[in-house]
Amino acid sequence: MPLPSRVTDLASFDLLLSVAELGSIGRAAKAHGMSQPSASERLRTLEGRVGVALLERTSRGARLTTAGQLVAGWAAPVLARAVDLDAGITSLRADRHSHLRVAASLTVAEYLLPAWLIALRTVSPDTATVLTAGNSVHVAEHVLAERADLGFIESTDVPSGLTGRIVAHDELVLVVAPGHPWARRRRVTAAKAAATALVSREPGSGTRQAWEHALKAVGVDKSAEALLEMSSTTAIKAAAIGGIGPAVLSVHAVEADLATRALVRVEVTDLDLHRALRAVWPAGRTPRGPASDLLTIATRSLSPRADRR
Repeated sequence: MPLPSRVTDLASFDLLLSVAELGSIGRAAKAHGMSQPSASERLRTLEGRVGVALLERTSRGARLTTAGQLVAGWAAPVLARAVDLDAGITSLRADRHSHLRVAASLTVAEYLLPAWLIALRTVSPDTATVLTAGNSVHVAEHVLAERADLGFIESTDVPSGLTGRIVAHDELVLVVAPGHPWARRRRVTAAKAAATALVSREPGSGTRQAWEHALKAVGVDKSAEALLEMSSTTAIKAAAIGGIGPAVLSVHAVEADLATRALVRVEVTDLDLHRALRAVWPAGRTPRGPASDLLTIATRSLSPRADRR
């Protein structure tokens, strides 16, 4: 069955996600190694193929329309699977003993793992790595089912049947668009935040688990239903920037947007939103070969505070 014509050009959807992340067509074009006119033409062609406006172009850059945010949210997991396909094809050409299967939560996969894999390439250039990105529950399932040699999760606890080691520290932040009322207040109570419908990750996400865990720690046991659930960090950022609603994301994911004031950080009083990011592997075993090398690289990037749990 042939692919529908509207979705055959995955590179254009990838360019759209870059515009959402970087805030302008020019910066997205540079990231993709093309000229701004070429990128603009490609995006106009995509809009024509989809049949709706995906971008709102302004003097300060570009941002996704509501329709663009939805398309970006749908496209992100498809593009992730395309990356998996490419990695899988690459791995077929390598010796089976040089294979490394990694499963990682989105924050780790998008913002930390690339540097670790570059370092791994230096010490083990013949290793073919297959990366599967998903939420923390899915990562644990992959490792337990031996579909991944090493996993990286954002959960507050190590799942049963796995051994874990802290490899990084992270902080969640509540962010809103500059036009949101909270952007002027810059501070809300935990109860107020919990009672507000957020643009949120799906159940099973480590980010969502960490947020709910932090609320329970201060006696807030019930949160409002999500305003919109998305499985893509990029899509959630786009929704927040577009003013759909507040969102809770890793500081790694939004630091550039905070610097450009595309998003505004809102402090949540009395709430500790720091968390640990962990590598996990089956209990009773020791990572070997490239998995051991990657674990060493990840742990080394932390500090002497890394510990086992």
